[in-house]
Amino acid sequence: MQGESWIGRMLIGGVVLFLSFLIVPIFAFNGYLLRVIGSTVQGDPEPPAWEDWGGLIVDGIKVTIVGFVYAIVPTVVIVGGGAVFLGLGSATGGDGGGLLAGFGLLSILLLIPVLFLVYYIVPAALANMAVEGSLGAAFDFNMLKNVVLTSDYFVAVLMPIVVGVILNIINQILAFTIIGLLLVPFTTFYGQVAVFRMFGLAFEKHAGQTGQQSTGTATTV
Repeated sequence: MQGESWIGRMLIGGVVLFLSFLIVPIFAFNGYLLRVIGSTVQGDPEPPAWEDWGGLIVDGIKVTIVGFVYAIVPTVVIVGGGAVFLGLGSATGGDGGGLLAGFGLLSILLLIPVLFLVYYIVPAALANMAVEGSLGAAFDFNMLKNVVLTSDYFVAVLMPIVVGVILNIINQILAFTIIGLLLVPFTTFYGQVAVFRMFGLAFEKHAGQTGQQSTGTATTV
C-alpha cells in the first residue's frame, strides 16, 4: 500500500487474478511477483507498477518453468523409483516381494519432505533470477546455498504459511456473500505481494554483491 498509486495497483492485481482462469493473466501475475522480488532487492519501498505486459507474461512463463523443473525432477525420480519397487515386489511375491513393495511405498512417502524442500528453495531461486535477469540464475546452487541456509530466509519462508492461514480465514468469511467473494482476488493479491516482498528482503540481506545489481524485468535467458 506504499505510494500514491497503490489503489490502482491493487485494482489491477485483483482483476488480473479474477481473470486467471484465462491462463495468460496468471502468467502476468507470476511475472509481477517476480518484479516484486526484484524491486525489493533494489531497495524500492514501493511495489512495481503494472507495465510492460509482454515482459510480465514472459517473466511469468519463466517463473512457471523454474517451479516445474524444481518439482518435476524429484517427483519423477521418487515416484518412478517407488513404482519400480512396487512392481518388483508384486512380481516377486512372498516375504521378499513384500519387503520390496514396502520399500517402494516408503520411497513414495519421501516425496512429501522433498516437495517441502522444493517449496523452500524455489523463492530464493526466483529472487536470484530476478536479480541476475536470466533463467539460468535460478539454478545457481552455489549462490543459493548462501541464502537458503540462513535463519532469516528460514523465517521468511515460514511466514507465508502464517499469512496463508490468515488469508484463508479472511477469504472464507468474505465468501459468505457475493460482494465478499468478489473481494477475494484483491485480498489474495495483497497477501502474495507481501509474501514475495518477504522473500526479497531475506534474499537482499544475504545475497552479497549480487543484490546490488540492476533487476528490471528478467527478460534474458
